[in-house]
Amino acid sequence: MTEHLTKKDFLEKVFDYEHKKEWEYQGDLPCIIDFWAEWCQPCKMVAPVLEELSEEYAGKIRVYKVNTEEEPELAAAFGIRSIPSLLFIPMNDQPQMAIGALPKETLKQAIHDVLLKDEVKTN
Repeated sequence: MTEHLTKKDFLEKVFDYEHKKEWEYQGDLPCIIDFWAEWCQPCKMVAPVLEELSEEYAGKIRVYKVNTEEEPELAAAFGIRSIPSLLFIPMNDQPQMAIGALPKETLKQAIHDVLLKDEVKTN
């Protein structure tokens, strides 16, 4: 299930950019952060796909949402200029940004290539 983040949540669960200069992910699972807005049609297309992915990858990744209208400081902190923007945050690497309403298969590929690349293959 996707979870909406406020600035306070973000500072606790993702990255405390107010006190740290170097990137240090606070989370316990890799995550995707969807920067979106209510008026954005492409955002509305991506939302149900992200919801599906959050269920398919439950226990492996987290999917967060940041409303850029309600949390402009978070959007500014990551230089969000167009939405939807998706921030992929692996456990031990730098975050990577993708912009636009990406299809589900592309998102799944990014999840495997960026977020779960270090996971041990079990099939």
